[in-house]
Amino acid sequence: MQDLSNTVGLGLANYFDKMAAKLHKWVDPLSQEQFWRNPFPYGNDVGHLVLHLTGNLSYYIGAQIAATGYVRDRDREFTEPARPAKQDVLRNFDRVISLAIDTARKQSPEQWSADYSAERATAKNRFAIFLDCAAHIDHHVGQIIYLSKELTR
Repeated sequence: MQDLSNTVGLGLANYFDKMAAKLHKWVDPLSQEQFWRNPFPYGNDVGHLVLHLTGNLSYYIGAQIAATGYVRDRDREFTEPARPAKQDVLRNFDRVISLAIDTARKQSPEQWSADYSAERATAKNRFAIFLDCAAHIDHHVGQIIYLSKELTR
């Protein structure tokens, strides 16, 4: 069972790393102004999506599994008025990606199947919340690609 646990942990870790690289490919070329501008009358700008991804992983994996003590303000992830520097937002995103990767790699077979509950989560065990977070980041990276293409055309 340890081999399966290692395979799952490594697979999820590699996926989070791949998603982070994909996000950076599309976000790094954006200016500070582009990072916080939404080219459409609906949805979110890239900056707020990155804040949201950071908050999501910080809460569901960081606070709930790695016991970081993170307290989430989900609404602010979409409404943050301060528009922090793009580099700071990306640095925080990279930190939480590293935390998610490290936490995935450390899970034992028993931990993967451990009960899980958190606000707004439907996952019932740790494996399920990691899978949900992987799907969530994939979804929003897709949105970021679309926004980035529009912002740079």
